[in-house]
Amino acid sequence: MLNPLNFLYGLVHARRGEFVLYPDKIATVPDTHPLPETALPPPADALPTTLLGGRVRLWQPTKGYRIGMDGALLAAGAAGILAERAERAVSALELGCGVGGVILSLGARCPQVRAVGIERDAATFALTQVNLAQAGGDHRAIHGDIGAGYRAFDLPRFDLVLSNPPYFDDPETLRAPHELKRPAWIADDGLQSWLDFAQAAVVDGGEIVFIHRAERLGDILSGLPKCGAFVIRPIQPFADKDAKRVLVRAKRLGKAPLRLLPPLILHDDGERKHTPEVEAILRGEAELGWR
Repeated sequence: MLNPLNFLYGLVHARRGEFVLYPDKIATVPDTHPLPETALPPPADALPTTLLGGRVRLWQPTKGYRIGMDGALLAAGAAGILAERAERAVSALELGCGVGGVILSLGARCPQVRAVGIERDAATFALTQVNLAQAGGDHRAIHGDIGAGYRAFDLPRFDLVLSNPPYFDDPETLRAPHELKRPAWIADDGLQSWLDFAQAAVVDGGEIVFIHRAERLGDILSGLPKCGAFVIRPIQPFADKDAKRVLVRAKRLGKAPLRLLPPLILHDDGERKHTPEVEAILRGEAELGWR
C-alpha cells in the first residue's frame, strides 16, 4: 500500500475520499475505490485521483503539475457556456491539457462534447494518453507546442477553445519552480501566443474561455482583437480580498458589450471550507454560470 503522505500536494487534509482544493493547490488523497482491473497500467510515479464526486478517475504525477482549483473552475465555466447552447455535438480544444483532467471533467459534465487537448511536455502527454484511454470516449490528445501556432497543427476550427495557460512569461518574475513544473508555470512564447492560437482555432461565433491571474486581464482583452462579447468572472479567495484569478469568456466576432459579473467567492469567513456554491461546482453538482 502506498504511503498516504506520498499523495499530498500542498496541505495534508483528507476529505470525502477525493481531493481538497485550496487556492492554487490540490491535495490528493488515497482513493477508497480502486481503479478497475481493466485499467491500463499507469506510468511510473503516478497517483490515482478522482474528480467530480468520483465521476472522473485519472492518474496524476507524484511530481510536476497537477489539476487544481483553476483547472476545475475552467471546466465548470466551459460547462456553463455549453449549458446555454442547444447543439447536439460540440467540438472543444484545450490548449495545454496537462494530464487530461479538464477534458475529462468537461466530458463528464457535457456528454455532447468531443474534445482535443494539446500538451507539450512529453511525460505529461504520456500520462494523458493513459487517462484518455482508460476513460474511453472520443477525446484525444496531441503532443505539440502552442508556441508553434495554430497552422502548425493542421487542425479544424472548434466550437469552443479553453485554456489555463502558464501564468508567467518571464521566469525572472518568480522563484524558479521545480523543473517538472516549469512548463505549467512559464509561457516561453508569452501569453499572446496562447491568445493568438485560441483566436485562430475557434469558429466564427464560437467561444473562448481562459482562466488567468487577475492582473493579466487587460492583456487578455487587448490580445483578442477579433473577439467581443467579453464576460468576466472575478474569483476571490474571500469576500473581503481582491480577486486573484479571472475567468474570461469571449466570442469570435462577437458584438455585445463587455459584462462584468459578480465575483465567485471560494471560502467562507477566513476558514478553509469552500462556499456552498464552490463545493457544488467541485463535486459536479453545478456548472459555473455566466449570468
